[in-house]
Amino acid sequence: MTTPHTATAVPIHIDFDRQLIASLPASGPRYTSYPTADRFHQGFGARQYQAALQQHNGQEAMSLYVHIPFCNTICYYCGCNKIITKDKSRADEYLDYLDKELALQAQNWQGKPLLAQLHFGGGTPTFLSDEQLARVFDSIRRHFTLMPEGEYSIEIDPRKVSRDSVFLLGKLGFNRMSVGIQDFDPRVQAAVNRIQSEAETRNVIEAARAAGFKSVSVDLIYGLPHQDTDTMQATLDKVLALSPDRLAVYHYAHLPHIFKPQRRIDTDAVPGSNTKLDILQNTVRTLIERGYVFIGMDHFAKPDDELAIALQAGRLQRNFQGYSTHADCDLVAIGVSSIGKIGTTYSQNEKDIEAYYAALNENRLPILRGYQLNDDDILRRDIIQDLMCRFALDFADYQTRCGEKSFADYFAAELADLQILAQQNLLQLSADGIRVSAKGRLLIRNIAMVFDYHLRHRDTAAKYSQTV
Repeated sequence: MTTPHTATAVPIHIDFDRQLIASLPASGPRYTSYPTADRFHQGFGARQYQAALQQHNGQEAMSLYVHIPFCNTICYYCGCNKIITKDKSRADEYLDYLDKELALQAQNWQGKPLLAQLHFGGGTPTFLSDEQLARVFDSIRRHFTLMPEGEYSIEIDPRKVSRDSVFLLGKLGFNRMSVGIQDFDPRVQAAVNRIQSEAETRNVIEAARAAGFKSVSVDLIYGLPHQDTDTMQATLDKVLALSPDRLAVYHYAHLPHIFKPQRRIDTDAVPGSNTKLDILQNTVRTLIERGYVFIGMDHFAKPDDELAIALQAGRLQRNFQGYSTHADCDLVAIGVSSIGKIGTTYSQNEKDIEAYYAALNENRLPILRGYQLNDDDILRRDIIQDLMCRFALDFADYQTRCGEKSFADYFAAELADLQILAQQNLLQLSADGIRVSAKGRLLIRNIAMVFDYHLRHRDTAAKYSQTV
């Protein structure tokens, strides 16, 4: 992807306008891709994916996503693709298939490409034993060349990881971790079936720093049952005492009709919209006051963190794993339900583990669905990336890609909608471009949605998350 870099970052100030937030559409895509995954279709399969992968010359760096679906226990709020089990032997079988899938993928490229980024997600990646994790890394090293400056991250459940295991992760090659916390309040934890002490969380983070991890990120969720501003402030104080490099503060969407585990949550205990906005407003204010930089959407980082530096330099990226500092490259994804990006294509593996196994038993890649981007998709993807990562857009960067039309003619309907957002003070709109305002930064998804052709013209059954 060719991403313009002339748009510069704007000041980090955020203006939390509650009335404005309430007046805008409440839900929308997170734009880890454009078009979004709900636009993938089964007309795109393994044959199309292989054709795209074979265009990779082996000289350019690649990224790898590894999905580990297993969890020991169920967190009631979770909507991820997961398998609840305490039987680690199930992971042995799964790793056999991961190894086979990666070998099938590698047949379509030359040599051992450099691995710029690696991410283990789930489920709970640390469900795997130390030996199982080492086994996966052996497979990765057979097909890729690891880089000293590569970004290699893993999602951590502190309840299941010892200090020695953290040091093993560092020895294997991981240098970044994301630690799930969600909330430290005992009543909230009991309500969502995730009992996790501050001490075990601290032990993992301190071990990561001792093991030389370059960055530690923590995940929080607001809108969980029994939360209010006081309980969340207490959690924030404990989290900030751990001094994480990055924080992600996600909104909990209570959708028990879609996610069965959420049916175990007392709906009456879930805070209402006003309380959730109170929590979010207080959280944003606290993080800014404590010196964290607002990166975008629900992400914050210390000023000297790579994400904050990339934001100020206008070179922040966004991909399926969220915000990133690394230049965009092909993403190979392995494991059940995983999503990858090769060239101008997206693909997703089978979501059902038995269907995933069946495809690999037939020596075929387990592609369930995918998407081939056209020129308009690529143009809009780059525009949305600019807005999400730089909070600015210079029309001149895109003029030559609008064919015989001017930018204003090509995007006439979009500019009309942007004029309305400008009147609401979300952005400044000129003949030259867009600059997102302090009010608009927190609502960047609403601004990006204006350029989503598929959202504008085609229905979808997808249930998007709340924009704020």
